[in-house]
Amino acid sequence: MDNILIISAFVLYLGLMMYIGLYYYRKTTDMDDYIIGNRKLGAWVTSLSAEASDMSGWMLMGLPGAAYLAGLNAGWIALGLALGTYANWKFIAARLRKFTEIANNSLTLPDFFQNRYQDNSNVLRIAPAIFIIIFFVIYTASGFVSGGKLFSTLFGLDYATAVMLGAFVVVFYTLTGGFMAVCWTDFIQGVMMFFAIIMVPAVAVYSMGGVGNTVTAIDIINPTFFNPFLGPDGSTISMIEFISLMGWGLGYFGQPHILVRFMAIKSSNELNRAMHIAMVWVAISLMAAVAVGIVGNVFLTEKLMGPQVETVFLVMTEQLFTPFVGGLVLSAVLAAIMSTASAQLLVAASAFSQDFYRSVIRKSAGQSELIWVSRAAVLAISAMAITIAMNPNSFILDMVAYAWAGFGAAFGPALIMSLFWRRATRNGILAGIIVGGLTVLIWKQLALFGLYEIIPGFAFSLLAIYIVSLMDKEPAKEITDMFDSVEHSEI
Repeated sequence: MDNILIISAFVLYLGLMMYIGLYYYRKTTDMDDYIIGNRKLGAWVTSLSAEASDMSGWMLMGLPGAAYLAGLNAGWIALGLALGTYANWKFIAARLRKFTEIANNSLTLPDFFQNRYQDNSNVLRIAPAIFIIIFFVIYTASGFVSGGKLFSTLFGLDYATAVMLGAFVVVFYTLTGGFMAVCWTDFIQGVMMFFAIIMVPAVAVYSMGGVGNTVTAIDIINPTFFNPFLGPDGSTISMIEFISLMGWGLGYFGQPHILVRFMAIKSSNELNRAMHIAMVWVAISLMAAVAVGIVGNVFLTEKLMGPQVETVFLVMTEQLFTPFVGGLVLSAVLAAIMSTASAQLLVAASAFSQDFYRSVIRKSAGQSELIWVSRAAVLAISAMAITIAMNPNSFILDMVAYAWAGFGAAFGPALIMSLFWRRATRNGILAGIIVGGLTVLIWKQLALFGLYEIIPGFAFSLLAIYIVSLMDKEPAKEITDMFDSVEHSEI
């Protein structure tokens, strides 16, 4: 009976998501609609869809799992992400919105880099598209791992079956509705995630007799939990560990699935309001996610071990709420997974169709053909991600960290320099993308100094752009004139 009630809540939620996908299927007529929604988003949808696609299942599972083990030490990740979110909205969003429209209505990041530097060789499309596909396969796999843990924990399903079930729903409405379906479902999912992540620790604290009793219980069982400078083993974190945790914030400048929301808002004048909405959502949600792990450590009588620590939110929800209400709360986990995985699939598929297929394979491809190529790419990328996700011992946060670093290092410095440095050249940007992406891939395998790979990747990428650009001849006047166009634009 309990499972039937939980399933009923899930079916209600999933039915609404699929309806939105089918609704926008009828409205998707060209690549502008499919990839960027023809730049029609308002402030509320832009802000909540950006944050929902950003945070994903790792906010409800990965981050609480880290806090379950390390207490407030995991809060450094949250602080780094909050600062990175603010910087992205404050300094990147409006300028990117204006630049991408002036630069021949660029629809993707590779599209922007090529148009920004008038690159006729297509190398500024192809190189970024390759890194987008590589890292989004890993990122999407983390979402499918989250789905597998969700369904197997709740219903006792075989893990492989659970992964396939979650993947099916994500792929369905990404295939049908395109960008507008993803954004509107992300908006709904962002609202659900916000209330779910607050409800679980709040109800748990209430059930334990209030804040005072909960704090006392935590202090007795885990006296180091309220010291952010102590790691899970009780040792003081090193400077490298601190930098690595805070370094998560650097990743924001290069996340294509977040940046595309800035590109799609109907006017840059809407971005200031969208930023305030987003920052309230992010600050409260991240604090609540850390609270889930800390409170869950004393609330749950049976300790979670290994990869199971990332199910702390799920297990607490099952114990705190009636089956139907719990099903609605847990739908927020599925919402988080779906919002990010769908956004990532859409961007990766767009990179393949727009930046590889049309540029290299079939330059004369029409709009209808490109949409179907994008949909075929969604299926192919999903299949690769599902293969990676089939390992039940995978840690969600580890997979997200890898992909996050890859995008942050490959595209973050390139985007910042393209938007703010007139002297940056096509060869400099290309060097930065390649150096940043390869540094992350290599550093991850070598695990040098225990330093999070985004730090060296970001630094080396910036250095490569600067050195190669200065060695290169100055960009053409029409390229530098674009800065003046952007400064005086009211787009």
